[in-house]
Amino acid sequence: MSQTHDRPAREDLPAGPLGLLAGMAWQALLIAGVVSLVLGVLVLAWPEATLTIVGVLFGLYLLVSGVLQLVAAFGTHAKTSLRVMAFISGALGILLGLFCFRGATQSILLLALWIGIGWLFRGITQTVAAASDPDMPARGWQICLGVISALAGVVLIVAPLESVRVLTVLAGIWLLVVGVAEIATAFMVRSRAKQIPAGV
Repeated sequence: MSQTHDRPAREDLPAGPLGLLAGMAWQALLIAGVVSLVLGVLVLAWPEATLTIVGVLFGLYLLVSGVLQLVAAFGTHAKTSLRVMAFISGALGILLGLFCFRGATQSILLLALWIGIGWLFRGITQTVAAASDPDMPARGWQICLGVISALAGVVLIVAPLESVRVLTVLAGIWLLVVGVAEIATAFMVRSRAKQIPAGV
């Protein structure tokens, strides 16, 4: 009776805190990998529907953040200039959010422009920072990445709809790759968990 009572609930993994933790880790990785695979397949199978959903979520984000900024503008004791800026930013956010709900095309267009402007400024900043600092680690790579980010931003600004469709396909492929990698890692963790001594 005592041997049956002491036997671990899962015979493929050892008992003990480390064994239980390893068991949860590989299962979590496996679930994450399967979810990534499913999302990748859905994105590649229905890219237009995916863009529409992302556009709606982006519109909701702009709307909510705009309302929060308006509340902050009226509810804080900051300087008048900061409150005015928060009010203008919140009002613009609400207007842009409502603009997104006029149609999927407007929302996707605005999202692509938003990402493109962000990449452009980030790329310029990264390139200038790396070029002006001779002691920066991997300076050449930093400059290269900055230039690539800036160029990608320009492409998104010039041809937003076409570019964001390409990004959607790339995101689907990336999700598939991540899913396969996480599933493989999960089984590796599971096989190593079996080697943990019982009771550890």
